Formats: sequence, C-alpha cells, structure tokens
Amino acid sequence: MDEFLTAAATTLVERLAGEAWESAVAAIGGLWRQAHPDRGDTVEAEAVDTRTAALRARTERDDAVAADLVGEWRSRLRRLLAEHPEAVDELRRLLDDGPTARGAGRLSQRAEASGRSRIVLAGRDVHITR
Repeated sequence: MDEFLTAAATTLVERLAGEAWESAVAAIGGLWRQAHPDRGDTVEAEAVDTRTAALRARTERDDAVAADLVGEWRSRLRRLLAEHPEAVDELRRLLDDGPTARGAGRLSQRAEASGRSRIVLAGRDVHITR
C-alpha cells in the first residue's frame, strides 16, 4: 500500500501542476466529498494551493518542495483510506482515467542540429529560461 500511496500522491501533484489541473482539483475534491461531504471545498482549495507551490518549485527547480508536496498528499490519502478503505477503488479509477494515463505509451524522438542550433526534446512540460 505504501508504494501505491506514493504513486498516487506523485501522480496527483504532477496533474495539479499540469494543463488539466482543474479536472484534478475536481476529482480529488469529489473523492473527499464521498467520504467527508463537508471537506470537499477545503480539499479543492488545498489542491489549488498545491498547484501554486508545485509550479513555483518547478520554476525554481526546488526538488525538496516538490517532494514535500508529494509527502503531504501521501499522508492525506493514507488517512482517507485508513478511515474509508472502500475509497481505494475510486482513487485507482481517478488515477487510471486521468490525462496522464491516456497519454501513456512509448515516445520516440529524433533531432539533428548544426552550427549554433539548440534542440530541446521533451515528452512532457518544458520550461526554458535564459
């Protein structure tokens, strides 16, 4: 279960920092509403806060903050599943149905450059600063 929780928290934080972040916020809020109807709005607000912190950590290349965010959500998910073990199936479904899961697969890229050219290849988000 520990590996699952870590993977779930990591995926959640990645999705919150991605383009489809609004659907990730709604999904995690919905998961909480099923177990604690009065906490859904609060959890959604916390997810938005996580997005802000994750984007800042990405910009500043602060891996420690990113790891802390994953740890926080891992703890939240662990507590939720301890109280409501039936929520594990819904959490799995949310993770499997997300945009990352649909886009998963094999990626192959090739590039050639000459002279003073620069090439950037990425399978996901790229943030380049000069």
